[in-house]
Amino acid sequence: MLAMEFRYTQLSNGLTVVAEVNPDVASAAVGFFVRTGSRDETKEIAGVSHFLEHMMFKGNDRRSALDMSRAFDEIGAQYNANTSEEKTVYYGAVLPEFQDAMVDLLCDVLQPVIREADFDVEKQVVLDEIARYEDMPSYKIYEKLMATYFRGHPLGNSVLGTGESVTALTREQMKAYFKTRYSPGNIVITGAGNVDFDALVSKVAERCGHWQPCEVTRERPPAPGVRDRNIITDKSVVRQHLAMMSPGPSLQDDDREIGQLVTYLIGSSTGSRLYYALIDPAIADEAYMTYGGMDSIGGLITYCSCDPDRSAKVLDIVQKEYSRFMDGGPTDVEMAAAKNKITSRLTFGSELPMDRLMSVGNEWSYCGRYLPVEEDIDKFFSISRNNVMDLVRRYDLNASALVTLGPIEML
Repeated sequence: MLAMEFRYTQLSNGLTVVAEVNPDVASAAVGFFVRTGSRDETKEIAGVSHFLEHMMFKGNDRRSALDMSRAFDEIGAQYNANTSEEKTVYYGAVLPEFQDAMVDLLCDVLQPVIREADFDVEKQVVLDEIARYEDMPSYKIYEKLMATYFRGHPLGNSVLGTGESVTALTREQMKAYFKTRYSPGNIVITGAGNVDFDALVSKVAERCGHWQPCEVTRERPPAPGVRDRNIITDKSVVRQHLAMMSPGPSLQDDDREIGQLVTYLIGSSTGSRLYYALIDPAIADEAYMTYGGMDSIGGLITYCSCDPDRSAKVLDIVQKEYSRFMDGGPTDVEMAAAKNKITSRLTFGSELPMDRLMSVGNEWSYCGRYLPVEEDIDKFFSISRNNVMDLVRRYDLNASALVTLGPIEML
C-alpha cells in the first residue's frame, strides 16, 4: 500500500481544506465539494443546483468563460463538475507543477458573476440536456424510482428539474440560491495525490479567505419508503427496464460497509446471485444491485434490463433471489469473493488521485472524518456472515418500490 499522509486545516470563515498527500504518485487532484443539490431545492427552483453548476464556468470579473477554458487546457488539466441530489463537486487533476494554477482557476469557478446574457444562453443548453436525458431509459427510470420511493421527501426531487421549472427560473433566484448555499462552511476543499498542502492552503486563503459565511441548513426527514409499483409504458423503448429500491443504511451508519457487501453478494456484475440467475442463462441482458448511501438515509437499488416478454419472469426471479438470500444467507465462498472484489477495487483506486479525491472529499463532507484505505479494507474483511444476515433482516429486500419502463402495459 502506498504511503499517505492526511492534512487538515480550517480558515477563519469556516472553509475547510483537507488532503491525502501521496508523494509517490505522478499527479495531483483538487476538488471543491459543496454540500448542496436537488434535495435542498424547493419546487419553485427545481433544477437550480445543476443549472448553477453550468453557470459557474461562465466566468467572472477576473476571467471570461473563454479565458477559463483556455487556461485549463494550457496546463493540461482534466477537469469537470457534477451535481447530484446532495452535493455539487468542481474538480480537476494536473501534474504537480500546475497545482497552483489549477487551484487558482477553481477558485475563480467558485466566484461566478452570473450574467443575464450567459444565463439566457445556458438555460437553453440545460433544457436541451433535460430533453436528451428523457431519451435515456436508464437515467429516466432512476429518476422515476427516486421520485416513487421518496414521494413527498426532498430526495425525490429531480436533479435536472423539469422543462417548466428551468424555463421559469430567474437569474435573481439563482443568485439568491448561490448566496445561501455556497457558504464557506458548506464547502470542503479536498486534495489527493502529489499535493503540496501548504501551497494549497495558502492559495485558498488568498483567493477564498474573504468569503462571507452564512448559516446553511438541510432538512433530514426520514424516508417514506413508498412501496408502490409504477409502470411507465413507452412504446418507443425497445427493452423493458426494471428498477427496485428497498431501505438501506445511510452513509453515516456504522453498517454501511455491510450494505455495500450485500450488493456485491446479490448483484455484482459478475459472479453474484443475480448474475447466475439472470445473466448467465441469458434471461436478462443487465442485472445488478448497488448501494445508495446518502445523508441520513440509504437504499439498496436493483436494476434489470430484458426482453419485454421476459419482464415478469425477471421480476419473479429477483424477488425469489432476495428471499433465498434472506433465508439462507451467503456461503463462505461468496463472502470471500465479494470481499476480494471490493478490497481489490479500493486498492486499485488508492493508486489514482482522482479516485481518492472523491473518497476523501465525500467522507469528510458526510462524516467529518478521514478514512484511510487500509482502515476501509479492514472494515470489509471484519464483516461476518451474521452481520450480513442481520442487515438483510432489518432492511427487508422485498420491501421495495418498483418502477418499470418499456413497451408493456401490465406486469
